[in-house]
Order: sequence, then C-alpha cells, then structure tokens
Amino acid sequence: MRAVLAAGVALSVLAGAIPLQAHAQAIDPKIAARVDRVLARTPLIDGHNDVPWTLRQHVGVHPERLDFDADTSGIRSPGGPGMMTDIPRLRAGKVGGQFWSVYIPSSIDGPAAVQTTLEQIDIVKGLSARYPDVFEMAYSADDVVRIHKAGKIASLVGIEGGHQINDSLPVLRQMYDAGARYMTLTHALNTRWADSATANPQHGGLTAFGRAVIAEMNRLGMLVDLSHVSEETMRDTLEVAQAPVIFSHSGASAVAEHARNVPDSVLALVKQNRGVVMVNFMPTYVSRERTVWAANRSAELARYNSPPFGGLYIGYPEKARAALAEWEKANPRPPVTLSMVADHVEHLARVCGVDCVGIGSDFDGIGDTPEGLEGVDKFPALLAEMARRGWSDADLAKLAGGNVLRAIREADAVAKRLQAGTPASYATIAETDGPKK
Repeated sequence: MRAVLAAGVALSVLAGAIPLQAHAQAIDPKIAARVDRVLARTPLIDGHNDVPWTLRQHVGVHPERLDFDADTSGIRSPGGPGMMTDIPRLRAGKVGGQFWSVYIPSSIDGPAAVQTTLEQIDIVKGLSARYPDVFEMAYSADDVVRIHKAGKIASLVGIEGGHQINDSLPVLRQMYDAGARYMTLTHALNTRWADSATANPQHGGLTAFGRAVIAEMNRLGMLVDLSHVSEETMRDTLEVAQAPVIFSHSGASAVAEHARNVPDSVLALVKQNRGVVMVNFMPTYVSRERTVWAANRSAELARYNSPPFGGLYIGYPEKARAALAEWEKANPRPPVTLSMVADHVEHLARVCGVDCVGIGSDFDGIGDTPEGLEGVDKFPALLAEMARRGWSDADLAKLAGGNVLRAIREADAVAKRLQAGTPASYATIAETDGPKK
C-alpha cells in the first residue's frame, strides 16, 4: 500500500461531476455466463483494498463527505491515479466480500498508532452505516455467505501492520473485538518483533514476542497475514501457526522475483498449512521487468536531484524533471497486463494447489494497475481469463472466495479448540524479548 497525498478537494462535488468511465473488455459470452454463475453462488472476496486510507487523506475521518455511490475515478491526488473503487464499480465487478485495509503508515507508532487504527476501523463501519443497502459488516465466514445471498457486499477489516497494536496483546484482543479479522505482521518497516520484507533484517524473522502474537491470533481466530514480511518471518510463522495463514496481497517469486512475493519453498509450507496466497495487482510485483525499470527510474531521479547535496541538477527541479522526462521517453515503461497476473495465479495453483489461491488486488493502494485490471469492476475479467485457460467452475469458485472462506472457518475452528483450554496471554515484549537494545 502507498500513502496517497492529500488533495484538499470537495470529493462529493467532484464525484458527481465526473462521468462514469467505460472500461469494458470483450469476453466470450459463454465464459462470461460461466463467471456470472460462479459469482452468483460464491462471493468474490478481495483480500486487500486501501480505500479507508485514501479517504482519510482526502476527507479525514469523515466518510460521509465522499459520494461513494458515484464514479470516483476522477478523484486523484497530486501525482497519483484516480480512485479505483466506488459502489457502481463494486457492483459491476460482482464483489461479494471486501477486506478493507485499515492501513496506517509505519511511521505512526505507539498510542497514536492504536488511535489511528481505531479511527480507520470506524471509517469502514461508517461506510457500511451510510450505505446499508450496499454494505454490511461481516465478522465470520457465515456472515459473508449470508450477506452475499442478500445481495449486499460483506465488509471485513484487515490490519496492515503489527505496529498498529503497539506491542500489546490486550490491544490485539480489542482490535479483534472491534472487527479486525486479519493482521499483517509488518508493513514496510520491521516491527520490534518481526522482520519486514522491505527493511534490513533485524531479528532474523520472529522474536519470542512475535511467536506469542501468532499464538494469541490463533487463539482469537484472527488470520495471520504474511504479506509484507521477510522470508524468515514467513518460515518462522508457518513453523508455529496452528491455523491457516493468508498472504492478503502477494504474488509468486518464481514468476516475478520481488521481496514482496512468495518463494516456491515457502509455498510448499503454505500448502501444508492449508493457507491462501491472494494475488496482488501491483505492477512491480507482477512483472520483474517493471521492477527493474522502476529501480532504474529511481536511480535516474536520484542522479538528477538528491537534496540536500546530490544530483546533477540539485537546486534546479525543472531541469531535473526535464531530464527525467527525456530518460522516460528513451526508456518506455514496460507493460503489465491482466494475463501476467493470471500467470501468478497459475503458478501458485501449480506449486501450492488450487486450494491455495485467492485475489488480493491492493486497489487504491497502488500507483498504477495492470492493463485490464484498472479498478474493482474488472475482477470478472480475471476469472474469465482463468476460465479461458481451462479452469473449471469449481476451481474458479475457490479462487474467487471459496478458499479464503475455508481458511476463515478453519481458523475459527482452531480458535474454538484453543479457547477451550488456553487462557488469554498477557505476555509483554519486555518479558519475552528482554529490554530494548
């Protein structure tokens, strides 16, 4: 997820003034009918959407100031894309369940992280309260199924960083009571008890307190999310987890090497764990070529202007922008397509099994999207591509949402068993890991 800069605009006015965009792609009518039948029976559940933080950046803690029932694609932040989510497009995409990420930046720590997270959860609940004919809060797999059958979208809550509990198991329990049904162990930075995929290793995976967090999540029935964590943290978690884990928005390293994706050796452990990898749409995670291009672009940007002392055009931002534009003209951005996302799905199913795959778009948390997956209205196109590749209706249903529903149910069963004989843990990080070094 990337933070979107505040735009300071009246979103409800903007949303009403922008015409609905037509993004439709031609799909074989027979395949389209098959996808429709699958999604009528099985809720399509997206594992990760960052709308709550996008809203906060624009309208603060006031979801009522957004007209979410109008097209939002023209609402954009400086340097960012238009929004990828709104009610009309959710309906067009036949979304049956949505894990809304209650992301906060890793730089927010301590008590402020707890408060900000609770405010983000309140934004999710506020959207459901404002549009009760569209959304309903869900806290279990049965809730999701019931809400989908009623023709509404089940709203679930996912916490996107272990820093959001401020190293407190009591806070973790209160987050569960507030509605959170998964927690990503880290975001971009290490926590004090787990290593992130995108920071230099500090702990070598999980600390003792990190293992206590996993145990308490299993006891609660909160899914452990291993997106964003280091490979060592993945392995440590899978060694101790008693319930299925998820990767709420990650891809396959063998298809596109990136620290945010899952290596085949870990996929073998995920299969044993009966976990689910929900495929991300972030172009730099989908395509290694795009990752290399983005790294080269960042290097060029630093070469031209690296305040306060570096860069060929330090102090001359217009010259730096012009030089970067020339570089981009000579080095076009490699395309990333829906078909490439489907390649990740195919690989995960081949290595980990068809019971291992799901969808975790990261919409409204990514700077651009693959061609053909520009917003939440495009989910059926991905299922159609898998059908075109020979996937059965039963396997399409597993990908759409069946696998994550199964993981939720199994996590709840584990929790019921553990709660019968295991009291709540009050372990502290100081007691388990020792004083801060």
